Amino acid sequence: MEVILYQPDIAGNLGAAMRSCACFGTRLSVVEPCGFPLTAKALRRTALDYGAPETLVRHKSWDDYLDIPHTGRLILFTTKGAKPLSDFVFQPDDRLVFGRESAGVPENVHQAAHARVIIPILGGARSFNLSVSVGIALFEALRQTNGLPKS
Repeated sequence: MEVILYQPDIAGNLGAAMRSCACFGTRLSVVEPCGFPLTAKALRRTALDYGAPETLVRHKSWDDYLDIPHTGRLILFTTKGAKPLSDFVFQPDDRLVFGRESAGVPENVHQAAHARVIIPILGGARSFNLSVSVGIALFEALRQTNGLPKS
C-alpha cells in the first residue's frame, strides 16, 4: 500500500499524512511542486517526530512518478469519484492518490487512475480535509486487506 499526495498546498496536511503513514507503516510519496517549500528543515518541523523526512519519497512531477516501475492500481480519491468508499474493494498493493487541497488533480491524473473513489459526505458539504481523507481511506484500505498493524 502506498499513499501519494499530488502537489499538496498545505504543509500541515503533509505532516499529518506523514504521521498517519508512519503509524500504519505505509509508504508516502509526494508529487511536486508543493504549495510550500519542501526543505529538510520544513519536513522535520512539519512531521515532528513521526516519519523521518528521509522516508518520504519525492517526485519532481507526475510524469517522473509514472516513469518508475510500480505494481498495483492507482486509486484516485476525488469529490468527482465514481464509486463510494464503502463499496470499493481494495488490493494490498493499491496506490492511493490524493489531489491538491485547492484544485484536486488534472485530467491526466484522472485518466491514469484505475479507479476513482469518493468518501461519502452529507449533501452541501464540500469535502474532508486532505489529511482526514488520507486517514479514512488508508484505514479502510488496510482493514480490507488485513494490513492494519497488530496491537
